[in-house]
Amino acid sequence: MKQQPKLSQEQQHEEAHQTKSPAGQEFATAEELLRHDAAQTAVPPHLAERLKHSTQNAVPPRTSWIKRLFN
Repeated sequence: MKQQPKLSQEQQHEEAHQTKSPAGQEFATAEELLRHDAAQTAVPPHLAERLKHSTQNAVPPRTSWIKRLFN
């Protein structure tokens, strides 16, 4: 019976990290990275509710006086 050498904790950690992580993905811009991350991340329900509540009470931006003058 062959005995396998024991791996150090660092080697075990590296092996576990390599097997769990998918192949790397490159993004052309930071915006693409953020969009990809947002699509993969679920918003917790309590935060979604707070955001919905705060946007309902928001004051719409006023149009500038020059736009109102020429409309």
